[in-house]
Amino acid sequence: MTRHHYLAASLSALVLTGCVNMAPEYERPVAPVPAELPVADPSQEGASTLTWQQVVQSEELQELIALSLEQNRDLRTVAATVEVARANLITARSGFWPSFNGSGNAQIGDTFDDSSAYSSAFSDSTSAQIGVSAWELDFFGRIRNTNDAALQTYLASVEGERATKISLVASVAEAWLQLGADKELLRLAQQTAESQKESLELTQALFDAGTASEIDLRRASASVASAQAQAATFEANVRRDINTLRYLVGTDLPPAIEASVALSPSPVQLNLPVGQSSAVLLRRPDVIQAERTLLAANANIGAARAAYFPSVSLSGGVGVAGGDISDLFEGDYASGWTFTPSVSIPIFDFGARQGNLDAARANADAAIATYEGAIQQAFREVANALAVSETISRRLDALEQLAEDTSVTLNLSQERFKSGLDDYLTVLDAQRESYDAQQQLIQANLDHGLNSLALFRALAVWEEPAETTPRE
Repeated sequence: MTRHHYLAASLSALVLTGCVNMAPEYERPVAPVPAELPVADPSQEGASTLTWQQVVQSEELQELIALSLEQNRDLRTVAATVEVARANLITARSGFWPSFNGSGNAQIGDTFDDSSAYSSAFSDSTSAQIGVSAWELDFFGRIRNTNDAALQTYLASVEGERATKISLVASVAEAWLQLGADKELLRLAQQTAESQKESLELTQALFDAGTASEIDLRRASASVASAQAQAATFEANVRRDINTLRYLVGTDLPPAIEASVALSPSPVQLNLPVGQSSAVLLRRPDVIQAERTLLAANANIGAARAAYFPSVSLSGGVGVAGGDISDLFEGDYASGWTFTPSVSIPIFDFGARQGNLDAARANADAAIATYEGAIQQAFREVANALAVSETISRRLDALEQLAEDTSVTLNLSQERFKSGLDDYLTVLDAQRESYDAQQQLIQANLDHGLNSLALFRALAVWEEPAETTPRE
């Protein structure tokens, strides 16, 4: 083995084995939540992987969600940040390797002898060089920790994109449910207005016949005006909901899909077997994102610590020179090489390195708090959704019975008014009670669907082809 080969092998071994990682040893913070989810069924297994296709039953809504995943501008913005993080990772990884550069020049000239106007000396020269500029040997892990921080930042951005997709799916489905509910409320208000008009016509006839008072007539007229005003309000709500859907989807809604929006039958169904352990929360993309950010902050501490130690860099190059370009290819040239190791030792920087280290530690503390907060937020969302799930069925059953009873009462009161047994005030009370009961039932059906989506937000994962990081 030549001296040069021995030197290269020794340097390679030193680089591979001599690196010291200055980053603190990572320990995942203990989740600051109870070990068990509330209202969990001990007889059921842990929550299975939950995707939006399992929750959304309506084919039209599925088509709209797929369209939003292609067209939504906020999602495009998040996707662009992932690409930025990917590019930064590639840049960070380049620090492991030397950078090569090449140069060449050619010179031609002529000199004249002052003593003779006809005497001159012609000369030319050509040279080429290739070199390595300041390849830093990562003895103390500064480059490796910088790379680790970039990697974790990239992976965090990937999880952030997944969390955004889950949020977008839920938001589109929520807007769909709200539009369906407002459509039903509009239909109910319009039907009530028509019914009130019929009652007004009947009351007018009775008033003309002298069997109804002017008070009854005015009450009937006021009921028509009230129902028409509510119908106008719900019509505006429907238009607002359509605009919300258009914004979320990122383009105009297909007419057939817009016409098919309905609250009943419910377009979303979720019967989630929630297990005992709150560890399922650790699979949420936003929680994983927070932990990735914490890992990046941990690596940044290592990079900041490494700045206290000397840095060793290597520079070198080889070159050839000849009389003209053809000499370089014919072997008629001179050659040479250089090898320049250098050491940079930090001495005094007026607290810059300490400030960087303090900032890295503070960022890590903030990342820990963010991670713990993400878990607490996840637990709260699941707990709230499960609490509603416990009672929503009983609420729906009671409201369905209430709507049926008040509808029968309204029919009976109208018949008694026609027969002259009751005044119109009784009819108005029955109409109000029936209308309120039906509104409550529509709202309860909406709440049922929204709660299913809340559970989806809280526990969903995003399944797609595995993300690949840039190759080293």
